[in-house]
Amino acid sequence: MALNWVMLDANQRFVPLPRERIHFTSPARTTLSLSTPNSYPGKEPLSISSSGGTAYITNQRIVYLPSLPTTQLQSFSAPIMNLQDTHVDAPFFGANSWTGILKPVSGGNIPAHHAYVKLSMTFKDGGAFDFANTYERIKETIAQAIEVARESGRQQGSDLSDINLEQLPAYEEIGATASAPTAPPLQQPVPVTPTALAHAPQRDSGIVLSSDDERNPKLPSGTVSDQRYPPPDEPPPGYEEVQQSSIADNLERSLRGSH
Repeated sequence: MALNWVMLDANQRFVPLPRERIHFTSPARTTLSLSTPNSYPGKEPLSISSSGGTAYITNQRIVYLPSLPTTQLQSFSAPIMNLQDTHVDAPFFGANSWTGILKPVSGGNIPAHHAYVKLSMTFKDGGAFDFANTYERIKETIAQAIEVARESGRQQGSDLSDINLEQLPAYEEIGATASAPTAPPLQQPVPVTPTALAHAPQRDSGIVLSSDDERNPKLPSGTVSDQRYPPPDEPPPGYEEVQQSSIADNLERSLRGSH
């Protein structure tokens, strides 16, 4: 983060760094606020603001130029990777704002005792979400390039101008292209008129049997009822003993009755 370090031309437009390219330009009524965050209080709180200006996102940094420069704020810039906890605040009333915590750079006209600074931009004419999406896309690309350089043993310094932001692959949710299983179609109920209901056969539960198959259900092939067995040619086990026992009982009852 640096104050009043952006090079300007004769028309008060900022001069890009070598191989720097602009990826976003906000409307001219975007405000800027730099303050000491509550979580990092300091002895001398910082408070710098602008009621209107233009914010830019390049492939290397964020730049802000106020519409009415002052001695305190003529320009503002911050490296892409020096911001954290960035998010969009969308209130019910009022304009959306983009907020983050910024780590100042050494020699950037910010007192050294300010370890972190709260940055807030309010987009009165819209553009907060576009600004946030562009910033996150560029930051992710730079982070990937730094990680690849670290894994390959190359040192990625502060020069981020060689990173090709156009090679960032489009995000696709895992499994988004796979076709989801479709549920079988539901059977539509068949309306039954009161007359047909009165003459239709019913089960004990009162449910109408709508077809012959329901009235006379058929068991699947291979069940016990479909199988045919030949009649037995001998009595079952223990049949003779039972018969003899039965005859003896009848004879004993007859003898008792005769006496």
